[in-house]
Amino acid sequence: MPLLRDVSPAAVAAGFVTVLVGFTSSAAIVLQAAQAAGATPAELASWIWALGLGMGITCIGLSLRYRVPVVTAWSTPGAAMLITAVAGLPMSEIIGAFLLSAALITLAGFSGLFERLLGRIPIAIAAGMLGGVLVRFGMDVFIAMKTALGLGLAMFFSYLITRRLKPRYAVLVTLAVGLAVAAGQGRLAAVEFGWQWAHPVWTTPSWSWSAAIGVAIPLFIVTMASQNVPGVAVIRSSGYSVPLSPVIGWTGVANLLLAPFGGYALNLAAITAAICMGREAHEDPARRYVAAVAAGVFYILIGLSGATVGALFAALPKELVMAIAGLALFGTIGSGLATALANEQDREPALITFLVTASGLTLFGIGSAFWGLIAGVLALVIGRVGTQAKMRG
Repeated sequence: MPLLRDVSPAAVAAGFVTVLVGFTSSAAIVLQAAQAAGATPAELASWIWALGLGMGITCIGLSLRYRVPVVTAWSTPGAAMLITAVAGLPMSEIIGAFLLSAALITLAGFSGLFERLLGRIPIAIAAGMLGGVLVRFGMDVFIAMKTALGLGLAMFFSYLITRRLKPRYAVLVTLAVGLAVAAGQGRLAAVEFGWQWAHPVWTTPSWSWSAAIGVAIPLFIVTMASQNVPGVAVIRSSGYSVPLSPVIGWTGVANLLLAPFGGYALNLAAITAAICMGREAHEDPARRYVAAVAAGVFYILIGLSGATVGALFAALPKELVMAIAGLALFGTIGSGLATALANEQDREPALITFLVTASGLTLFGIGSAFWGLIAGVLALVIGRVGTQAKMRG
C-alpha cells in the first residue's frame, strides 16, 4: 500500500506540529466567536467537533486523492469577524449564514472562477505573499527567547545540529528537546486527563437579510481573500500542482454538511500547510503528503475528543509553540524569498507584496495577505505599463 510505504516519523511529526500550531494559535478566537453567537457549552463543543472533523476529512481525502500535501483549516479571520458580526442574531440565522457562505465557496470552487482569477498572478508575487505571511513566525523563534531564553536556545541549536546530521528528523528532535527542557523547568502545566467524546448539536437554519449581508457575504469574502489566496500561494510556491477548482469546491461541500453543527468556514491552510510542504516533513517532496494525512488524523482526534485534547495542548508553554512553528518554517520562508526575488523584472513588485503582507495591514476586515497581493499586482502592472511606454517612445 503506497501510504504505508511512504509513512515516516518526520512526516507524522510535521503533521503533529501542524495541528499543534493551528490549534493553539487560533482556537481561542474560534471559542470567542462561538460565545459571541450565544453558543451553549454543548454547542461550543459541537463547533469544535464539526471543525475538527471537517479539517481532518478534507486533509486526508484531498491529500490521498492528489498525492499532494493539501492542508485545510478553519478560517481564523472569519472567526475574528464573527465575534462582532453575529451580535444580536439568533443562532438559527447565524447557521443559515454559515450555509450561504459555504454555498458560495462551493460555487466559486467548482465553477472554476477562483482558479481563473488566481491563474493570472505571477509566481514571484505569490511567493512574496507567502514570505510575508510566514516571516512573523520565523521571528517568533527569537522573540520567544525574550521570556524563555534557555528553552529557545536549546531548541534553536538542536534544530541547527540535527538539520546538518539528520535533516529528516530535525523538527521531531527539536520538539522532543523542547518538551524535555520545558518539563525540566517545570513549565508544563498540570492536566487532569479524562477522555470525553464530543457530541454534535444540530441547529435548524433560518434565513434573514441581515444575517446574509452582515455575516454570510463578509465571511465568504474574508475566507476566500485572507485564507484561500495565501493557501494557494503556499501550494504553488512549494512546487506542487493541484487542481484548485475541485479542491476549493470540496472544502465548500464539507462546510455545507457541517455548518448546521457549527462548522462555520473551512479553507486551504497557509501557515500550517507550509509545515507539511517543507523539507522537514520529508526530503522527498512526493512523500510529504503523508504529513497532511497525519495532520488530518490529529484534527479528527481533536474534533472527537474536544476539550480533552485542547487541555493537553494548553499545557504547553507558548514559547515552545512559537519556537517549533518558526523552526519548522525556516526552509519554506527561505525558498519563498528566493523565488520572490529571483526574477529581476518582478523583484520590486514581489518585495512590495512581501512588505505589505508582513506589515499586518488590515482594512475592511480583510487581512494583509490580500492587500499585499493587490499592492504587488498594482506595482507589477504600473511597472510594465511604464516599460511599454518607454519602448514606444
